[in-house]
Amino acid sequence: QVQVEESGGGLVQAGGSLRLSCAAPGPTLIHHAMGWFRQAPGKEREFVAAISWSGDTTEYADSAKGRFTISRDNAKNTIFLQMNSLKPEDTAVYFCVAKIGAIVTWDSSYDSWGQGTQVTVSS
Repeated sequence: QVQVEESGGGLVQAGGSLRLSCAAPGPTLIHHAMGWFRQAPGKEREFVAAISWSGDTTEYADSAKGRFTISRDNAKNTIFLQMNSLKPEDTAVYFCVAKIGAIVTWDSSYDSWGQGTQVTVSS
């Protein structure tokens, strides 16, 4: 497990943008795939996006394709989620996750989770 911490959430109007960041202390993300999940009130946690250690491979939920972009800066041990054209249904707590090895889209495979950051999109 590695320690990860999210930042960048907030309140934004529909159609706006937010950029989430997830950082880890020290050189702890070597060979780790990383990603984002979200959970809205009363709903199950769902996959949003993931990126491989090299950054060459990414995966997105259908709801995120074309609007969200995941990226990483391994020199800074940080990943990002650029969210554009936000909709009220994007309102949720967003969690940063990490795991050794290849990216996957199911939450049970990720053994490192942040505390989450709230994203609220007003209509």
